[in-house]
Amino acid sequence: GSVRMLMLMLCLAALLGAPGAGGTELTLELPDSAQRCFHQELESGIKFSLDYQVISGGHYDVDCYVEDPNGKTIYQETKKQYDSFSHHTDLKGVYTFCFSNEFSTFSHKIVYFDFQVGDEPPILPDMNNRVTALTQLESACVTIHEMLNTVIDSQTHYRLREAQDRSRAEELNGRVSYWSVGETLILFVVSIGQVMLLKSFFTEKRPSSGGAGT
Repeated sequence: GSVRMLMLMLCLAALLGAPGAGGTELTLELPDSAQRCFHQELESGIKFSLDYQVISGGHYDVDCYVEDPNGKTIYQETKKQYDSFSHHTDLKGVYTFCFSNEFSTFSHKIVYFDFQVGDEPPILPDMNNRVTALTQLESACVTIHEMLNTVIDSQTHYRLREAQDRSRAEELNGRVSYWSVGETLILFVVSIGQVMLLKSFFTEKRPSSGGAGT
């Protein structure tokens, strides 16, 4: 009843007021034979994660690599449709992650990526140092928080799948349209050729006029 509604409102207020880990979520266009790089300055001992997926273009694949401040490659994959990478920084400085479409000479790609920095803070004060059991309200807050994270992940997944399916449907529709126009032109040319061929069969050739009579 009203007690449960009050608990839900308190949980939502705590969840909405809790600070989250920093990050960037972006969808970018990657032309053929091109490369896009992003740079992020990080402290040492910080966790970051990179999730990416190709939404449209070619075979839905892309090259990706991550470099530390010294230029050392800490992650590298070629022609991946999607992948995830997590790392704890050992050095302070600028980390670089790049997406490359240099292996493709004619296919534009659209790539989605989610770059998150830092661990998610506890939703309750001193939650990690608690020695007593959680109260019913605190347990409800933790459960709701986990469910909201699951909903966010599901929404992102279905949004990407919808964008990918829409791109494939538009590409298929374009191919069908081109084939239909081509078949129409071929049918038109064949029809004209058949008419002209039949007309030549039924056309009588008049004999040439002879010489003058005696």
